[in-house]
Amino acid sequence: MRKLFFSFLFLFILSACSQGENIDAIEDKEEDEVLSLQDVKIPDVIFTSEKRNSVIAEEEIKFSIKTYLDSSEVLSNASEPFQDYIYEEEELTTEELVKLDKIIKLTKENDENFSNYILNNTFPEGYQEESERISQYITTYNEIISELDDNISNFTDDIANGVFPKVNIGSMVDKSEVVNGREQKKIEEFLDKKNIKTKAFGRDD
Repeated sequence: MRKLFFSFLFLFILSACSQGENIDAIEDKEEDEVLSLQDVKIPDVIFTSEKRNSVIAEEEIKFSIKTYLDSSEVLSNASEPFQDYIYEEEELTTEELVKLDKIIKLTKENDENFSNYILNNTFPEGYQEESERISQYITTYNEIISELDDNISNFTDDIANGVFPKVNIGSMVDKSEVVNGREQKKIEEFLDKKNIKTKAFGRDD
């Protein structure tokens, strides 16, 4: 989830700088080895469940949380090379756009499936609140990334024409009440307490 921190930094710097300042310094992001978009594989597993009005056993909810978080992490990693290309103002081919659109749709589906699952079923004591926290955190994080991507793509033309873009970061600041280090720490403490192994948050599965 490294993109979140770079993107927030990018937007806050844009908002704070004056028009006369050199915004080239904004591009001081880490230079990762970029995976070829042709090599990006679309994940074939996301969280799904047909259960409604059921009492879920502890082992099942633990597996559900793991599946949701792992799927979210894999989808996030799959989208990053496309984001790198977009941030570098590279043009995507039709085939690449189709692949990116599929990843975006799977991400939304993963979030919606898990949200519906926790809203429509009953969990053991201590799991309801934390499952809702996880769902809200991941879904909001994905919304922030999507919003940032839209904003950044809209900035490009203005910057190229010498027009300093005005950034409205109000909604993302509101979302930061959900996506922040404090909330992530609570989630990770819960995962450790319940011995739920996941690759999310850079953890070892």
